[in-house]
Amino acid sequence: MRKVAIYGKGGIGKSTTTQNTVAGLVEMGRKVMVVGCDPKADSTRLLLGGLAQKSVLDTLRDEGEDVELEDIRKVGFGGTYCVESGGPEPGVGCAGRGIITSINLLESLGAYEESEDLDYVFYDVLGDVVCGGFAMPIREGKAQEIYIVCSGEMMAMYAANNICKGIKKYAEAGGVRLGGLICNSRKVDNEKEMIEEFAKRLGTQMIYFVPRDNMVQKAEINRQTVIQFDPKAEQAEHYRNLAKNIDENDMFVIPEPLPIEELENLLVEFGLLD
Repeated sequence: MRKVAIYGKGGIGKSTTTQNTVAGLVEMGRKVMVVGCDPKADSTRLLLGGLAQKSVLDTLRDEGEDVELEDIRKVGFGGTYCVESGGPEPGVGCAGRGIITSINLLESLGAYEESEDLDYVFYDVLGDVVCGGFAMPIREGKAQEIYIVCSGEMMAMYAANNICKGIKKYAEAGGVRLGGLICNSRKVDNEKEMIEEFAKRLGTQMIYFVPRDNMVQKAEINRQTVIQFDPKAEQAEHYRNLAKNIDENDMFVIPEPLPIEELENLLVEFGLLD
């Protein structure tokens, strides 16, 4: 079973990318569980057809400690298992605790056992936060491979570089490795070439370039992944290709984050900063 965590700047499209990639893997016959690690609890919405799934923390608050696996794990598109960690009430407590509590509970209930016949577990992690509970997939070795969703926008690249610092810090102790960058295009000038160069300097790869397409928004409005909404769409094929590249990936590295000066020079080189 491969344990994958998706990181990236807030708003970069991690949840959308994760769910569409999972749909591609499911189409390939892979058995997948998605664990949403965002207090908004929206990491599985498309796979569940828009259903507002009750989170692990909400379930524990309402029902106490005596819960069954079926209470916190729902079945979505293609038999995908869907879990939402959830978080505390706004302004109360640490949202990272939701991830810790959720993963520990899933372990205790046997969700990761070999009998479940899982090929993948995907953790969709909030923003570029690499501290506390949000770093758990990195820090405690819950995830074996990390993919960072980024774009050619300056702050998305800063965030990706910062996440690489977290991966490098915990790589030796937890065994986690970077599998590559997923460029979720924002139609920035020279974007593909810049992210390829950025990946090269980090010591990794751009595993796929996902072009920007309004089909993604249309599918989301209809509460579906693109592969569900329009299987013949060009964008659906891109997500299938991304899923295939991840499934066949064998390049896992400890990244070498860029000094800020080098990162900014890269942005200048490709025309983003003057």
